[in-house]
Amino acid sequence: MTKIDIGIGAKDREHIAEGLKRLLADSYTLYLQTHYFHWNVTGPMFRELHLMFEEQYTELAEAVDDIAERIRTLDVYAPGTYKAFATLTSIEEVVEVPTAEKMVEILTKGHEQVVKTCREVLKAAQDGEDESTVALVGDRMSVHEKTAWMLRATSKS
Repeated sequence: MTKIDIGIGAKDREHIAEGLKRLLADSYTLYLQTHYFHWNVTGPMFRELHLMFEEQYTELAEAVDDIAERIRTLDVYAPGTYKAFATLTSIEEVVEVPTAEKMVEILTKGHEQVVKTCREVLKAAQDGEDESTVALVGDRMSVHEKTAWMLRATSKS
């Protein structure tokens, strides 16, 4: 393969990719949590939450692919193991099956954490003049901010 020459220096590409790896790990962990909750939600809001969680994990499945491919575009290998994700993620693993209300709370916090991770990556991408990563991360922030809002709205009575 020929050497990469996309106008972003090797140091900047590495720095940006490291942030994207954390974003990938957070997104994948959130995907797993959302899918887990989709399978196990119960209660009066079952149908609404079951469908909402399905929409969310489907969107996240596409997102992890986009993020991993951006990492590869920067000529860095993307992590793809549970072990790697566990060390990179900022989102706590949930082992028990929480109540539906707690699921909404956990997922809200998860989406908010992804927004925080996006903000860190955004700064690195802006500093490295990587407009493609800026666009990707900006789009991800919008999705997670909106999803967190929708989850918060679901939990209000």
